[in-house]
Amino acid sequence: MNSSLNLKPVGISDSKFLYELLMERKLYMNISHKKMPNYDDHVQFIRSKPYTKWYIITKNHKKLGSIYLSKQGEIGIFLKKEIQKKGIGVKAMEEIMKLNPQKRYLANINPNNKNSICFFKKLGFNLIQYTFEKEN
Repeated sequence: MNSSLNLKPVGISDSKFLYELLMERKLYMNISHKKMPNYDDHVQFIRSKPYTKWYIITKNHKKLGSIYLSKQGEIGIFLKKEIQKKGIGVKAMEEIMKLNPQKRYLANINPNNKNSICFFKKLGFNLIQYTFEKEN
């Protein structure tokens, strides 16, 4: 991986790319929502600035994915399918932690998302809890 990997702050002009990226995600990957939002709701979500830091991952000016740091210190990352498992996620994780140093980082992962679990374990993250939910 050369130095052309970059984290660019998310702007409203990234809405279409982020929506397309969200459409690539399978429901079992999600932990924060149960159904796909419509585009207008998605744009409103971006405008609400929900994360402390939110970046588009780029390489040679091509958008590859997104990565964020929540107000609770949680990192979330998603890459376009065709570039997953090529080391880009690891480099993006290193970069977000370098740009936003803190003592502890968390990752909330759906227990059915085996690829994400393996990814974070490979980076030295440890399982600290299971969270249960009951909806009425």
